[in-house]
Amino acid sequence: MKRRLVTWLLVSLLPAAFLASLALGEVRLPLTDVAQALRGRGDPIAVTIVRDFRLPRSLVGAAVGAALAASGVVMQAFFRNALASPGLLGVSSGAALGAVSVLAFGIGHALWTVPLAAIAGAFAATAAVVVLARRGAATERLLLSGIALNALLDAGTAFVLSANAGRLELSGIPSIVVACVLLLPLGRDLNLISLGEQSAQSLGVDVRRVRWRLVVLSTLLTALATSVAGVVGFVGLVVPHLLRLSLGPDHRRLLPASMMGGAVLTLACDVATRLLPGGLRLGVITALVGGPFFLWMLRTLA
Repeated sequence: MKRRLVTWLLVSLLPAAFLASLALGEVRLPLTDVAQALRGRGDPIAVTIVRDFRLPRSLVGAAVGAALAASGVVMQAFFRNALASPGLLGVSSGAALGAVSVLAFGIGHALWTVPLAAIAGAFAATAAVVVLARRGAATERLLLSGIALNALLDAGTAFVLSANAGRLELSGIPSIVVACVLLLPLGRDLNLISLGEQSAQSLGVDVRRVRWRLVVLSTLLTALATSVAGVVGFVGLVVPHLLRLSLGPDHRRLLPASMMGGAVLTLACDVATRLLPGGLRLGVITALVGGPFFLWMLRTLA
């Protein structure tokens, strides 16, 4: 009963958050005006606001949230570590450094160069984390290594940005959708791998092949999301953990639910960036939400 309630709540919250993202901002629009504007009718100003500005931004926000939450689910199962997430392990920072680097060198003008560079940076960071995990890193060591890697990559990003101005292009959304679709059928394999490599092999899972598919897809999702929206932390940590507490560890349910939950959280935080004073970035709002949650998790797992 609880699982059905949570699922239906997510199904209801996602369209509600999407509509709120279209309606709320510096100019608040009634839902009737939003509906008219989506069909290209009504006040021309409302049509321009909704179709040219808010609709693309809302689609990006939903895709980014779904990608980061799905990547967080995979990483937590892959490393069998509740604290694993794209942001904390440095994957997002690696993608950001790759993206801003091509912009700094003046080769990021083509549509594909920024996502490709973000993918390269994310894979380099993922490789470092995987090597550490194979050496049997404990939770504390893995977390501290992720923090150190984040600091190093963020310093590189700050150095590049201090010398060169650039802006990430809005691209990669179709690829995010494809990667999410390819990840969904792997829920059963994730269940078995989370039990341990030997148990999964005894149940007929090609562990090596599945693990590489999971690493590639989760890293791609993080890289593409970062190339579109920049570093957005804690979505991949908060959403999977909370939904695992409500829905249980079955990844066949957890993956689609986390994609919806990540989209809801990102859209809600994006609305907050418009309503709160100071012009805060999306990553700042998600950090304000996720930071206290992370500290609570550290205390709980200690």
